[in-house]
Amino acid sequence: MLPHSLMPSGQARPRVVIAGGSGFLGLSLADHLARAGWEVVILSRSAPQTRAARHVAWDGRTLGAWALEIDGAAAVVNLAGRSVDCRKTAQHAREILESRVMSTGALGQAVTAAARRPAVWVQMSTAHIYGDPEGVICDESTPTGVGLAPDVGRAWEAALDEGCPAGVRRVITRLSFVLGRRGPAGASALGRLAPLARWGLGGTVGSGRQGISWIHQDDFNRFYELALRDASISGVFNLTAPGPISNREFMRHLRRAVGGLGRFIGLPAPAPLVRLGSRFVLNTDPELALLGRFVISKRLEGAGFSFRFPEAGAALRDLFGAPKA
Repeated sequence: MLPHSLMPSGQARPRVVIAGGSGFLGLSLADHLARAGWEVVILSRSAPQTRAARHVAWDGRTLGAWALEIDGAAAVVNLAGRSVDCRKTAQHAREILESRVMSTGALGQAVTAAARRPAVWVQMSTAHIYGDPEGVICDESTPTGVGLAPDVGRAWEAALDEGCPAGVRRVITRLSFVLGRRGPAGASALGRLAPLARWGLGGTVGSGRQGISWIHQDDFNRFYELALRDASISGVFNLTAPGPISNREFMRHLRRAVGGLGRFIGLPAPAPLVRLGSRFVLNTDPELALLGRFVISKRLEGAGFSFRFPEAGAALRDLFGAPKA
């Protein structure tokens, strides 16, 4: 049951507004919250295919009629931002930054102007804010790194600090790789890896030593709901399972989970091949596969959050319906 404190006057169900909610994560969260008794509104440019939420159009940059949904809402969730699954040209880097900062700024204006402000704002950020420190275990106290992703992460979080008015509880989730079942065409990164692994092409990528920090989509949804409901939760959380592993270990678990030829064969992908394939076949950034980080959360333990899927092998078996090893 949802606490009475989240029931705005005149509303049968508390309303949560999910900005940028038309992607894999937003649709998964919308389904979860709708089943838990929330009225869900998705702000996005195009209407998503879901019955769990009502769609309202927005451009992610400027105030408009969508801002009326903020007034009287119990909570705001911001997942908006251009995908990082692309080649990092100067234009793409600018779009990645602006899509996060400007959408957060627009939401801040709407929340500030609302006569009945939401009680809580949960903001997505990135675990890549720590950079790619080889062999280092990163928690919430670890200094942020250098490069495009850390710069974007810092600007994203600063936009929340600047835009969110006093009195609205703020929760920032520095998100790791979400392992999910489904999503719009190619939206789930796992959807790219699984077919390769099934056909025997899911071997070690690059050195295999790079860290894979991950979280099962069910645990992602459960923490977001907890953050909306529990007034004691605020500040920055690394949203990641307690067991970060190397790429070599992750790919081994994936091959076993998806089965097929990949259960027996996992051809490696040397770094030069990954760079060529990323540029000429996938049109994406090879560093997404070749670099990584080992991230844990000390604050999740303190918040009393318990993972349903703390171990990568079990998480992948659940997603692919594989029998226990």
